[in-house]
Amino acid sequence: MAGEVPAPAEYTVSGLAVPESIELLHDVLAEARADHPSLSEGDMSMIEMAIIEIAGNVVQHAPPGLTVVYTFVLDVHDDRLVGVLSHSGPEVEVADDPEMPDDLMAESGRGLALAEAALDELRHEFTDDQNVWTLVRRREVARA
Repeated sequence: MAGEVPAPAEYTVSGLAVPESIELLHDVLAEARADHPSLSEGDMSMIEMAIIEIAGNVVQHAPPGLTVVYTFVLDVHDDRLVGVLSHSGPEVEVADDPEMPDDLMAESGRGLALAEAALDELRHEFTDDQNVWTLVRRREVARA
């Protein structure tokens, strides 16, 4: 329609990696969901669960006394969602093939395995003194 402004395709949030900042991630994902009604609930739920699991690990495992700063960018494409979470701090050790813990009711140890299961691609690299997590979820419309 003439004069219609397209919804933003990129959403960004930055802050300190503290428990309260997790809510900011929920907020930016809710904004993307509201701006893009064609995003399926399944796609948004899966990428939200994955980013919250990874961000939760960043908060939980931050070295005591170290200020960890993060930036999360979500790009909405016609065929996929791409999230990039970068954060300061020491390089994170990531298992090549994260597995679910034997005790499925365990409080910890399953975040990366859940994130990997929810995504089409999950990468971690350490570059420029930053841990960079790239999360890719192909949209359901692209799977058909």
